[in-house]
Amino acid sequence: MKVHSNFDLTNFNSYRVKARCSTAYFPENEEDVIEFYSSKKPFILLGSGHNIILSKDYYDTNFLIFNGNFDDLEINAETGDIVAEAGITMLEISKSALENGLTGVEIFYDIPSSLGGAVVMNAGASGEEIKDVLVKVRYLDLVDMKVKEIRKEEMGFEYRNSFFQRNTDKVVLKVWLQLLIGSKDAIKDKMETIKSQRWAKQPKEFPNAGSVFKRPKGYYVGAIMDELKLKGYTIGGAKISEKHGGFIVNFDNATGNDILQIIKEVKSKVLESFGVDLEIEQRII
Repeated sequence: MKVHSNFDLTNFNSYRVKARCSTAYFPENEEDVIEFYSSKKPFILLGSGHNIILSKDYYDTNFLIFNGNFDDLEINAETGDIVAEAGITMLEISKSALENGLTGVEIFYDIPSSLGGAVVMNAGASGEEIKDVLVKVRYLDLVDMKVKEIRKEEMGFEYRNSFFQRNTDKVVLKVWLQLLIGSKDAIKDKMETIKSQRWAKQPKEFPNAGSVFKRPKGYYVGAIMDELKLKGYTIGGAKISEKHGGFIVNFDNATGNDILQIIKEVKSKVLESFGVDLEIEQRII
């Protein structure tokens, strides 16, 4: 296990908000994870940092980080089976699938997330979700500190929700996926098409953490922002993207509080104008 004191979190959150924590722990294997949780240290869990908002500039506590670590991968090109540790990124999985001529995870090529995070929130886009290729998950149950396994059918997946989102005392360790054999050219074409479409619509030129709000039933967040003329709305160094109203970007050394204040204002204006209480998709730390 790698341990760092007074750790700089700036490059470990996709908003690039400047923040530090007293100690950061980077587990390198399943035993490290179990050892850390068994120690009963107070901590904050941080995955790839792509779906979170750091609200403070300093955290006087421990951070357990899965980012560039705990990321072993086994892939069988003949059967389409993938077994991977929770810290691996969906980018790495999609690249490995392409190299092995396996299809089913192209949609995740440009979705920034760890595998564990993708499972917890049932990540996806364009009607495809991680549950579509999931077989089972190995996890640490903090109730009795035992390692257990659960199959997809038992996980009660919903839109951006899962067994693990509802049970935060269960920690994803390893994931089994089942892909299909496909054409490398077709897989690569789909990945590149998805990437170019996202780059055309999303504000990749500034640090951001993806869609801020879940899509409310019957509405599109981007269209709501257009109607309320909120694109470009700014507080401090943060603003609602002019390219896509569903995103908040850090264009000038934004703080976590700048981002949260914009969210507060947007929720208030949308509730007043549409009677819709927007639900935040990102995790506030």
